[in-house]
Amino acid sequence: MAKKSFFKRITVWRYIFLALCFIIVVGNPFTNYYWDINFIQGWFQSIGIGNLWVVSPLEGLESILTAKFFYMPSLVGMVVPVVVAVLLGRVFCSWMCPIEFLSMLTDKVLGLIPKVGEKLKYRKDLVRLAKYTLWFALVAELLITMIIGYPMFVWWSPPGLVGRETMFWVFYKHITVEVAVVIVVLLLNLITRRMFCRYFCPLGALLALLGKKRQLVIEYMPEKCVGCKLCDKKCPMGIKPSVGESQSVYCWNCAECVDTCPTSALKFVWRDRGIIALNRRGSSKSPLAIHDS
Repeated sequence: MAKKSFFKRITVWRYIFLALCFIIVVGNPFTNYYWDINFIQGWFQSIGIGNLWVVSPLEGLESILTAKFFYMPSLVGMVVPVVVAVLLGRVFCSWMCPIEFLSMLTDKVLGLIPKVGEKLKYRKDLVRLAKYTLWFALVAELLITMIIGYPMFVWWSPPGLVGRETMFWVFYKHITVEVAVVIVVLLLNLITRRMFCRYFCPLGALLALLGKKRQLVIEYMPEKCVGCKLCDKKCPMGIKPSVGESQSVYCWNCAECVDTCPTSALKFVWRDRGIIALNRRGSSKSPLAIHDS
C-alpha cells in the first residue's frame, strides 16, 4: 500500500502542534518582558490564557497534599487537563510536552545522519525495565512530597523547567542548575527511546492512570495485519501495537503506529462506538470491550 500523503499523516499534525506548544512556552517570557503582552502567562505547570488558568494535575495534587487543604482555584485549574486525560489519554505527553518536542527533534536530527540515520532514529533500546516501573515513580514522588512537605515536581518537572529556565534567562540573564534535569532526560533517550517518559515521569503516570479507560483509543484489526511489526519498531514507548497493546494504559496516542501501518490495521476509534452499538443488539463484545475485560 502506498504511503499516506504528507498532510494526511496524523503524526505531521502532532509535530506541528508540538512545535506550536513549544513556541508558546518558550516565546511567552519574551512577549511578557519585551512587549508587555501578558495574555499568556506561566508555563505548563501553571499557565494562564486570558482569564483561564490551567494547573498540572500532579502539581495541583502535590499542593493539596502539602498544604492539607483544598484550594478552589487550583482545583478548578485542574479540570481541563483531567478531563482531557480521561477522554483522550496521555496526550499531553505526546502532543504538547516540550520534552517530547525536544526528543522528537533529536530523533529527526539523528535521522539525517548519512547511512546510519534510520537505525539511529529508530534505535533499539539498550535498557528495558518493567512497564509498571512507571507506577513506582508516581508513588515515590507522592511519598517524598508528603514526607518533606514540599511539592517536589514543582521543583524538578522537566516540562516545567523548559519554561522556567527560559523565563530566568529572559528576565535575569542566567539559568539555574536545575537545567541539568532536562539535559539528563534528553541524554537518557540515547539509552532507551523516551526512557524518562516510559519509566520515570510521575506526571505521565498520573495522566496515564486517569486515561486508563480513555475514550480515544487505537484499535488493532488482526484481520488486516500482515505481521510486519513496523508499528512495534516505530513506537517510541516500546509497546507492541501488533498485539493490541495500543489499547493499554501505556499507550500515549501519538499515532506513530497508525501512520506506519502499511495495511491500515491500526486506527483511532472512540471506545464506546462499538460497545454501545453491540450491547443494544445484544451481540457479543467488540474487540475493544474484549481487550478491556
